[in-house]
Amino acid sequence: MKDLAEKKKKTNIGEYIIYMYQMEDLLRSYKFESNDIKQYVVSHYPVSEEEKTVIAKWFDELAHKMKVQGIEEKGHLNEVKSVVDELAHIHWDLLKKDKDYFKIYGYAKPHVIDFIASAEGQDLGHEIQICLNGVYGLLLCRLTGRTVTEKLEEAVTSFGQVLGYLNAVYMDNKKTKLTHG
Repeated sequence: MKDLAEKKKKTNIGEYIIYMYQMEDLLRSYKFESNDIKQYVVSHYPVSEEEKTVIAKWFDELAHKMKVQGIEEKGHLNEVKSVVDELAHIHWDLLKKDKDYFKIYGYAKPHVIDFIASAEGQDLGHEIQICLNGVYGLLLCRLTGRTVTEKLEEAVTSFGQVLGYLNAVYMDNKKTKLTHG
């Protein structure tokens, strides 16, 4: 699990964020009970006992961080929020200087506005948080067998395009930082 998270973080930052949201919700669904997570989750992974021990420890560490950060009910780990905010800064920068990105975001913007309007005053966060929440919401709908409207599919497709573009820029920025110190 930790290895998968690290791999996603190095290859697709949007997938990493969504994966971490899943892990947070998984821990919440088991009420942070380490023994239940080991019995009902970790024990079913097709890996060695040694690897299962590492996975269980990783879940315990995540659970501890979530408790310390006070996000047992809702919210996201600071390390994940930091990456989301970094993507938002890239987003705002690209809107000013990248016509291709501006056009891609132009398709998503009406959907972002729709999400804000339907939130009835609830703070959904910045545009990139809304895109991520939309993608994650669609994933949850599919996992739970809920019907997905064509409007939601269309919104999430546009959100995915925004996140895909941001991922490419984010990964390129990471490579540049590595090669230039």
